[in-house]
Amino acid sequence: MEQEIFDFWKFLAGIGLFLWGMNQLEGSIKELAGKSFRNLLQKSTNTAWKGILIGALITAVLQSSSLVTLMVLAFLGAGVINLKNAIGVILGANLGTTVTAWIVATLGFKFSVAAFSMPFLGIGSLMFIFFSSRPMLKNLGAFTVGFGLLFLGLDFMKSAIEAVADQIDLSQFDKYGLWIYLVIGLVVTALIQSSSAMVVIILSAMSARVIGLVEGAVLIIGANIGTTVTVGIGSLNGPADKKRLALAHFLFNMITGLLVFAFIRPLIDLTMTVFSIHDPLMELVLLNTLINLIGIVVFYPFINKLEGWLKHRFGEEQQTGIATYIGKVKPDVPEAAVAALEKDIHLAFELTADFIFKIWEGDALGNKRDISIWRKLVQQPYDLLFQYKRIKQLEDELTAYHITLQVVNLDQTSAQKATSLMLALRTMVYAAKDIKDVMHNIKEMQESEDNQVQELLEFLRSFTFEQLNKMKAFIDHQEDLVRPDWIGQHDEVYQNTIAELYQKVRKRQPEVAISTLTNVIKQVVSSLDNLGSSLIHWRFMEKVVIDQKVREN
Repeated sequence: MEQEIFDFWKFLAGIGLFLWGMNQLEGSIKELAGKSFRNLLQKSTNTAWKGILIGALITAVLQSSSLVTLMVLAFLGAGVINLKNAIGVILGANLGTTVTAWIVATLGFKFSVAAFSMPFLGIGSLMFIFFSSRPMLKNLGAFTVGFGLLFLGLDFMKSAIEAVADQIDLSQFDKYGLWIYLVIGLVVTALIQSSSAMVVIILSAMSARVIGLVEGAVLIIGANIGTTVTVGIGSLNGPADKKRLALAHFLFNMITGLLVFAFIRPLIDLTMTVFSIHDPLMELVLLNTLINLIGIVVFYPFINKLEGWLKHRFGEEQQTGIATYIGKVKPDVPEAAVAALEKDIHLAFELTADFIFKIWEGDALGNKRDISIWRKLVQQPYDLLFQYKRIKQLEDELTAYHITLQVVNLDQTSAQKATSLMLALRTMVYAAKDIKDVMHNIKEMQESEDNQVQELLEFLRSFTFEQLNKMKAFIDHQEDLVRPDWIGQHDEVYQNTIAELYQKVRKRQPEVAISTLTNVIKQVVSSLDNLGSSLIHWRFMEKVVIDQKVREN
């Protein structure tokens, strides 16, 4: 009887179709529910345990640990989640990705997979083509096509291996021990960059009786370690947090894998006895899940220590600009990009408020009135002008970043929030410019010996500090935002102060020109008014938009 020849191209086509199907599933689910999952990841990962649960849930639904890793890195860079909770999400993602193996083992080897995939391919293709103008139905069609491709690829791989299964003899590897299977699983997974595809290859080989359960379990361990290579390579030129997360992912899979490898035979015997499983394929996918569960149980108590250790492994990259967060987040995940933008808007407010404060008190001078006048003249202008230039540079960086966001398909809420943030930034810069323009006049008033001038100066200083404190309190109480009571008061203060000044001028002309004093009053009030308006654009308008959406729903 003529021996069958291994159809390599059919096997390779099977891998390609499977990966293409996974890609279609990932892309369509990302479009159908990606925003919901990004919001869930952003708002529900305030502890490591929640991170594990959410990571497992999102990965199980999206069927893509790489997509979840991308979201985690984006929110980590934006400062929305910390490193410890990001590690929790990655641990959960490893568990969630085992769902693919359960689906394949349950459905893929019970009946004709090729016949099963045909309706999905046919209906999905027609939906994708004829409903291209309706995004919801088009993405649903892409999802259906992806599901069909996944099982068609499985059928190609399974039939290619089954055709030559009786000709394959792996006994020659026995002299090397189980280590050789560990290495094979690692290398092949690193090459095809998909642990899910590798698991399907292993299940196909086991179904054709090419390998046994022990060898398949060791190949799974190798695949789990190999899947970290892609993330590791991608982190080489990334920021420090990305390298830390990639290292945590590698350590988790490697240590867990080696620990389980050392006790693989007793673990197999234990699980088969406890769960009374007689199907080796189901035993293998159960082991795949248990391996990741064991890793979570082992690593969870040490997450805090791991976080501290990782933070000392890679130094923070040198910032090329003033912004702290936007350089760490690409616009791939819009919610993370807008969150990073908001974090740097907060930095802009801090710089602006500090600049206004230092106009009155000086940089290193503080309240030391005994410091000589010449030192104030020499030191203060240089520091303050330099800080003003930093505010302007930050404005340029954030504006450029906002322009890059325009090419991303932002949803209405994110786009509206980004616009409000940029309006807030612009009015902050106006506030800094208003006070900067009378900086020399304020200095002239500080040097004056006239009591009338000093009284006005002290009033403006006290009023400025009072308003800055109110604005900072407004920012700090995000959970209960109400329209601030200082809105609309600035114009009244301006009118009253000018009127009082004119009353005093009638009795005695001050040492500093009246036009200078009125201009200082005008610019100080205008500066505080602009800074207050920036907070309305930033915080209060965001609450108005949210409340409006709640009422509409």
